[in-house]
Amino acid sequence: MREWAFSKADGRKLYLYSWDKEPGPLLEDSYRGQPAQAHLRWHPLQQEWVIYAPQRQGRTYHPPRQSCPFCPGGEVPFGDFEIAVVENRYPALSSRPGLAPQPPVPSAPAYGRSEVVIYTANHNGSLARLSQERRRLLVRVWAARYRALYELPEVRYVFPFENRGEEVGVTLFHPHGQIYAYPFVPASIATEAAVFAKQAVLQDLWPRLDPYHVAQRPGFLAFTPPFARFPYEVWIAPEQPHLGPWSFSEAESDAFADLLGEVALRLDGLFSREMPYVMAFHAAPKDAESFHFHVEIYPKLRSRDKQKHLAGTEVGVGIFTAAVLPEEAARLLREAGR
Repeated sequence: MREWAFSKADGRKLYLYSWDKEPGPLLEDSYRGQPAQAHLRWHPLQQEWVIYAPQRQGRTYHPPRQSCPFCPGGEVPFGDFEIAVVENRYPALSSRPGLAPQPPVPSAPAYGRSEVVIYTANHNGSLARLSQERRRLLVRVWAARYRALYELPEVRYVFPFENRGEEVGVTLFHPHGQIYAYPFVPASIATEAAVFAKQAVLQDLWPRLDPYHVAQRPGFLAFTPPFARFPYEVWIAPEQPHLGPWSFSEAESDAFADLLGEVALRLDGLFSREMPYVMAFHAAPKDAESFHFHVEIYPKLRSRDKQKHLAGTEVGVGIFTAAVLPEEAARLLREAGR
């Protein structure tokens, strides 16, 4: 994989990735980022940080295709590229955050990084419709960004994710994901890390997951977790623990990329329409010695024309009520692949 690093006219970082294709031609860099205004405030009852980023209220919302900032000549001032990573114009976390105010709870500057990962120069498409070679490149890009962001002294946790579909609040339809690099470890990840330090949970489950299989590649399994909280929720995990995709071999990277594409296609095939979802990468926090990397995908639909909305018990106290049995979800996803 080849990498090119640039500084945009407003100082934001831009990285281009390709197997062997040169980016180009260079165009005018007319996009400007917003001054970072984000800060953190401590939630004393939940014992966790909340990010406040008021500049994000004005971020781009459903622009016409000819004004898409992720097409060539927008945020990426080149006529063509394969995969681009650029610092967000409206960052929730920044290496140059503003000063934190002094509310009656602890506060802190929102140090870190907010990046956008643009999967392709093509405005149309999705993770499911990328070529296998592009998905394999994308996995290596994620691994490269993990390594680079964990080098930043203020970063404690790196979190790639993708919001797909208007139903989950996507404001730009060009195929892309995001990466947040936090100055703290989110509570849910800290809990997972503590569990993995004591028990090989996913390895222990592995031989008992036959009814929950969705698809697999050598050394990797896609499955509906027996404890799924969302209808048609799918996880992808390596059989052997990895702290994150930065430790995959070439063969493991390719197997993971191929399986990710198959799962995305099966989700689209489930109701014969593009499945809106949130895809979350769960990797080890900085300096962790044990973890079992996995991807969690939360589909937004419970049927072709019905959305899964979070109810009072789920929002209020975090207790999920599932209407689709994981075993049935796995069966339907297997059939969708036919």
